[in-house]
Amino acid sequence: MNNVKTLREAKNMTQMELAQKSGLSLRTVQRIEAGSILKGFTLKAIAESLETQPESLIVSTNDNDKIDRAKLINLSALFGLIFPYGNVILPLLLTYKTKDAKNKELGKNIVSIHIILSVVASILMIVSPFVQKALSIQFPLFLVFLIAIISIKLIIILKNGMNLNQKNDLYFKLKTSFL
Repeated sequence: MNNVKTLREAKNMTQMELAQKSGLSLRTVQRIEAGSILKGFTLKAIAESLETQPESLIVSTNDNDKIDRAKLINLSALFGLIFPYGNVILPLLLTYKTKDAKNKELGKNIVSIHIILSVVASILMIVSPFVQKALSIQFPLFLVFLIAIISIKLIIILKNGMNLNQKNDLYFKLKTSFL
């Protein structure tokens, strides 16, 4: 994103005048005003033509605003602590209602991890009574598995949330998403 059009209009210049003054083609000026990234020679030429500093042409975009939906999807996985498979259902709904490609991709990664965790938790809950009986353990083994899975879910949600805030990416993600 850039301020070229705003600054050009403030100087009462046409696109053609800016192109001639900067030594760039009219098409290049049009692309820049449409949102092409300004850099190098083009950035300097436009800045000189508009009698401004190159830094004032570039509008900084806040990446945190772009991934707010991914943060919400990550936090919605906490619903799984209250409702079985809530860590998959709610994030999945939010992901598929998301229009932004980056948030959708982050959401798919979040949901993929929680699907795997839910499958593992289900298998452990099914197997635990048999293992408990085979090992003659008096303590209910499913509680150990349940606490372990809940702890792992919390760690993943917290680490991903912190990484989304700091680096705009997930800490835990699969190499390939299956969604």
